[in-house]
Amino acid sequence: MAEASKKETLGFQTEVKQLLNLMINSLYSNKEIFLRELISNASDAIDKLKFKALTNKKISPNKEDQILIEIDKKKNTIAITDNGIGMSRKEVLDNLGTIAKSGTKEFFSKLSGDQVKDSNLIGQFGVGFYSSFMVAEEVFVHTLKAGEKKDNGVEWISKGDGKFSISNIHKDTHGTKIVLKLKKDASEFIDNYRLKSIINKYSDHISIPILMEKEEWDKDKNKMLSTGENEKVNNATALWTRAKNQVKKDQYEEFYKSLSYDSEGPLEYIHAKVEGKHEYTQLLYIPQKAPFDLWDRERKNGIKLYIKRVFIMDDADNLLPSYLRFVKGVVDTNDLPLNVSREILQQSKEVDVIKKGCTSKVLSLLDRLAKNKQEKYTKFWNEFGNVLKEGLVDDFSNKDKITKLLRFASTNSGSSEQNVSLDDYINRMTKKQDTIYYVTADSYLAAKSSPHLEIFKKKDIEVLLLHDRVDEWLVQHLTEYNEKKLVSVAKGSLDLGDLTEDEKKTQEKDKGDFKELIKSIKESLGDTIKEVRLTYRLTDSPSCLVVDDQGMSMNFERLLKAAGQNVPNIQPVLEINPDHKIIKKMNDIKDMDTLKDWSQYIYGQAMISEGGALVDPSSYTKVVNKIISGELS
Repeated sequence: MAEASKKETLGFQTEVKQLLNLMINSLYSNKEIFLRELISNASDAIDKLKFKALTNKKISPNKEDQILIEIDKKKNTIAITDNGIGMSRKEVLDNLGTIAKSGTKEFFSKLSGDQVKDSNLIGQFGVGFYSSFMVAEEVFVHTLKAGEKKDNGVEWISKGDGKFSISNIHKDTHGTKIVLKLKKDASEFIDNYRLKSIINKYSDHISIPILMEKEEWDKDKNKMLSTGENEKVNNATALWTRAKNQVKKDQYEEFYKSLSYDSEGPLEYIHAKVEGKHEYTQLLYIPQKAPFDLWDRERKNGIKLYIKRVFIMDDADNLLPSYLRFVKGVVDTNDLPLNVSREILQQSKEVDVIKKGCTSKVLSLLDRLAKNKQEKYTKFWNEFGNVLKEGLVDDFSNKDKITKLLRFASTNSGSSEQNVSLDDYINRMTKKQDTIYYVTADSYLAAKSSPHLEIFKKKDIEVLLLHDRVDEWLVQHLTEYNEKKLVSVAKGSLDLGDLTEDEKKTQEKDKGDFKELIKSIKESLGDTIKEVRLTYRLTDSPSCLVVDDQGMSMNFERLLKAAGQNVPNIQPVLEINPDHKIIKKMNDIKDMDTLKDWSQYIYGQAMISEGGALVDPSSYTKVVNKIISGELS
């Protein structure tokens, strides 16, 4: 026999040792998931064989696909056998000795201490096989890759003690057989009824028949006895192919859990069949909680693509736009060739039709939740609202639908909860108001405390409080809704309606009275600011900073700089409140050095109120100390 066929004893990768230690010593509360994981792997192996048989003439498809579960009570073993693609020696070493692409570090970092939730992470990170060691003291794997000679079979054995052995064997059929020699405390699984209940719970949707030995009750012996025949124990019909009235709610939920490895059921789901020129079935789920990697730019979506019931690929990211990447589910179509590739998907008109249809279904579902199940929609928004906002730029054709789904905090609610739609805002507008006002900041508290809101509070005009990082980007693309312009309260001059004759006279008088002060403040601050002008948007603060109507907000400038972008410094306008005591006091000061200190003070105060950073905080602190000590009285 060739050198490679000799038995070798090798050590596990360090990450695998950690994982095995966790499986063997920590995760006790949900041991039954080992069967779910091994059946899932077997199903995947059969799906891969079907796909390979389409493009590789050396590989023949099975006449009958099946997964066989066998119990040997005398030997205390469970065997899971599939007639799938199988593995070569190298693939066994790569898949059962190391964890190259499973995100093991992320897996460990997400463990919470809740054993049920932790065990559900196993499948999510592709480490399902190792869950065998939760119940087995020793695991045997016999496998032969489809298309290989029978003498190229591989045997892999391990007790989960840090090492494993591997050798070549003769195997008559392609596929994989995994034998688990159970631990003493796992004897509950040497029971047909127990295993069937686990299969019905987790794997009933598997489209491949799962076979087990048939048992019948023997009245004379008063116990269950084998009939010597095998029976199918799962429905073996892809759940999405069934009529909706034939699928129970708990079956939808269990299918979602098996699909997403989520310990909780979905928030909502859609099951629809499209017929006509294009035919496809969609079963799409909205999770209750956002995945930990939702903002990972490399993250794929959770849509599985099937063609004529044949599994083609995971993460078919052409079937939904990126801003709906939180959606999980299955799309099964008759319109694509079975040998489709990701490159073909990118250029396919049929895929564009499916993508458009799936997107429309998801947005319609969200709209129904927003209108009829507000509590559910609030839960959705808190988890996925910021991702949905990306659609305003990514999906222009659905911009209006997405805009209707947006939710914000506002001065009307007095809470940080984002539950105000633009329609809600418009319905509460004052009679003369024709503008939607908003303020952006880096936190709810900063937005709520902005000096720009003072006149709006006085006049009882609602202002949207935008405090998520993505909101600055959002308002660059959302400038109008329902013929109402969206206007920042921190940009440009403010017009809140016609002035009375008395107000006009007062403002004209102020221009003359504060003309010299405005000039002096500008000279004191120099190029730090663009100009100084009087304002009537303030009621409690002496000053504030604003930018031009079309200019970049100061908050957006800070965000871009924090992201490493080269952004020119903004020259804001310093607006002063002629009715404030400090400004009136400054107007009486004749000493230029003293006036310069006061100018630094009101500018610094305005900058801090905007959430900005002072260029020279030490000098500002000295000025504040002078004021407190009375030196600038």
